Amino acid sequence: MKLSHPLSVFLIAVAAGTVGVAGAFGASRWHEHHELPAHPLAPGIAISEQLQPGAMSTAREHFATVIDMRPDGEAADQPSSGQMASAAGAQQLQFAYVPVPHGDIPDAVVDRLSEAMASRPGPVLLYCRSGRRAARSWSLVEASRAGGLGVDEILAAVKASGQDASDLRARIAQRVKARRPAPGSAS
Repeated sequence: MKLSHPLSVFLIAVAAGTVGVAGAFGASRWHEHHELPAHPLAPGIAISEQLQPGAMSTAREHFATVIDMRPDGEAADQPSSGQMASAAGAQQLQFAYVPVPHGDIPDAVVDRLSEAMASRPGPVLLYCRSGRRAARSWSLVEASRAGGLGVDEILAAVKASGQDASDLRARIAQRVKARRPAPGSAS
C-alpha cells in the first residue's frame, strides 16, 4: 500500500494518535489508582486520604504498618476495615483499625492510636477519608509521647502534611506539659 495519498497519511496519523491517547489515559488511570498519596508527618509516620485495597501493594513498598482511622460505613463506596485488613495481610503489612468519629477526637481514640503505633513496626501509614482526622489524631498522640515534638513542631508537621490542627493548640500544649520524660533523659 502506498502511503503518499493524503487521506492514508491522515488516517494512520489519527489511528496512531488514538492509540497514544488511549495508552496515556490508561497509564494515568493506573497511576491514579495505585499511587500512594502519602504525606509525611514525622520520620517513619505519614498520612493519606482513603486508600483502596489495591493500594496495599504500593503501601508495602514504603510502610510496614497501615492504620485505618475511618469508621466503617461513612460512604457507600468506601472499602470496609475488614476488606482493608485482608488486603494488608495479603501484602504482609501489619494493620490496625482505630476509627475516629467526626468532631472532637476522644481521648480513648488517642490512647488506642498510641498503642497501635507503639505495638507495630514502622514506618506507619495512617489514613482516613481526607487525612484530616489521621493528622489531628497523630498530633495528640505525638503531644503525649515521651520525648515527642513540641507544640509548634507538631502544628508545623501537620500543616506541612496539608492539614491543620491549630484549633487543637491548647489541647496539644496540655498534653505536652503533662507528658512523661523520655526514658534515659534527665528530669
